[in-house]
Amino acid sequence: MSVFRKIFGSISKSDKGQPEKKVDNKFLPKKDLPIDESFTVKFNENGGKFLYSENLNEAHQYLQQILKENNWTDKMALILNKKLKEKFKDFDWKTTSKVEDGHYLFTTCEYLIANDGSLLISSNQIAEKKLNELPKNFVVFATTSQIVQTIGEGLHGIKAKNKKNIPTNITTIKHFKVIEDDNFLSYGSSSKNLYLLLLEDL
Repeated sequence: MSVFRKIFGSISKSDKGQPEKKVDNKFLPKKDLPIDESFTVKFNENGGKFLYSENLNEAHQYLQQILKENNWTDKMALILNKKLKEKFKDFDWKTTSKVEDGHYLFTTCEYLIANDGSLLISSNQIAEKKLNELPKNFVVFATTSQIVQTIGEGLHGIKAKNKKNIPTNITTIKHFKVIEDDNFLSYGSSSKNLYLLLLEDL
């Protein structure tokens, strides 16, 4: 069972009779977190917001909530990935493939990186656009099977899946708090206000 089911799943058993949690000894080496839990912790530390769903219907409901909460219901969703657009063809919204018309980007990613909470993306998701050319608001649809430990594993996965046509423009998004002030600390990074719709598929 994934950590997401443990956290978000319904509680069917009472806590009565459950063994007490062990207290970690600070003098013993820390145990490594499970890969999905590690990603969750790092992703939240980076300022990302995620919604976990067990099926596509739930993902649709959460997407609707995101749009309503941010007053994006009448705004254009920029979708550059044709397969993703087809997957959400029954969703009631306004979409565009023109970057200049998009208020927020709705996209997938290649992999979710556990050791730093970043998202690995490529030309499959953003074509040849630079991150700073895209809207500041991102909604990313991904699955739990896309979580890997390191960027190296993600790059290896990209090559394995695309042997004949390896995508270009491979990059990571790690900063999910939009920085209004330009200063030397934010130079070279492209911060995005990012929501992650995470679908359980394991």
